[in-house]
Amino acid sequence: MSVGIFDKYAALKGNYDSLMTTSPRNPFGVVIERPLSATIGIIEGRETLLFGTNNYLGLSQSAAAQDAAIHTAKTMGVGTTGSRIANGTFGLHQKLEKALASVFRKKHAMIFSTGYQANLGTISALVNKDDILFLDADSHASIYDGARLSGAQVIRFRHNDPADLEKRVARTDKTTGARLIIAEGIYSMTGNIAPLKDFVEVKKRHNIPLMVDEAHSFGVLGDHGRGVAEMQGCEDDIDFIVGTFSKSLGTVGGYCVTDHDEIDLMRLCSRPYMFTASLPPEIIAATLAALKEVENRPDLRQKLQENAARLHQGFKSVGLNTSNFISPVIAVTLEDIPQAITFWNALLDAGVYVNLSLPPATPDNRPLLRCSVMAAHSATEIDQAVETFGTIAKELKLV
Repeated sequence: MSVGIFDKYAALKGNYDSLMTTSPRNPFGVVIERPLSATIGIIEGRETLLFGTNNYLGLSQSAAAQDAAIHTAKTMGVGTTGSRIANGTFGLHQKLEKALASVFRKKHAMIFSTGYQANLGTISALVNKDDILFLDADSHASIYDGARLSGAQVIRFRHNDPADLEKRVARTDKTTGARLIIAEGIYSMTGNIAPLKDFVEVKKRHNIPLMVDEAHSFGVLGDHGRGVAEMQGCEDDIDFIVGTFSKSLGTVGGYCVTDHDEIDLMRLCSRPYMFTASLPPEIIAATLAALKEVENRPDLRQKLQENAARLHQGFKSVGLNTSNFISPVIAVTLEDIPQAITFWNALLDAGVYVNLSLPPATPDNRPLLRCSVMAAHSATEIDQAVETFGTIAKELKLV
């Protein structure tokens, strides 16, 4: 007897059904009916504080980006209907690539239709089945999926552990294939910041290229907002930087910047780049406008850092378990799934939206209430969120 097409998901269905019996709402199907601003949206018919949107600089509501998108949609249409290697390259795409290369002080840039595809397309273009990838154990799903698409051998090293990376790299020094190290700037689940400068030392000793995903750190860290590599003073030693437009820039899309002149070869062997329709012109225009704001408004980064410190300190003050890193991603770690579901629902009932992250998507198989803070948040909004967290934690006897 043949099996059903969905039989393979029996265990997942059981877990999902169990979750739905314990939660009054689907935590993976929350609808923001309408954003009123960067920090407040209508959820379930009432105003709700948004602390789970990754909109770090609040630029999804940028007036300049809105105006650029509207003007471009009216003058150039709303889509390209083709991939970059067919009819999907407009002048705006090349303009954005030049702008990104300039911002990062790199020679070249290529843009993708999503940040997810930026990792898929870059990794699969750089390595293949004869090569070796060294990945931080807590790497984002898009990095692992890019590794699968590439077919390369994957060697994981302990999270944020340069010594463990060194040990594993040294064991492969006599291999014949190419090797590539991949790390992230800020890790999206916990807000942990990578020791990129130490990873660079490993890279130099073993002559291996290093790729860094700055998705959650671009626009956020560094004197000019270029991310963790800028903050730690090791930008020139990073071979490939990838990232997304859907965080600090408030739009959608992804990129890879590099000084390697072979980038045009990457365009010809990156399947996610070759076989996906290119970004529509209004999105490119909005992204260019947002990029100018990142460059010209360092006050946004300063405010973001102040807000991140305020939220982090607030959580610590009410006894919640968070990482010691202060970044725009601040996760409260809980002990079990029922506890996390109850807490998350109580937050939303009280008018605070955050992300509920459950195992196995979390680093140590403990559930997280993942918060992302914005430059646009007021001190009052942050204090209100902290007070709500603290009240619920007391009611659940967690503190």
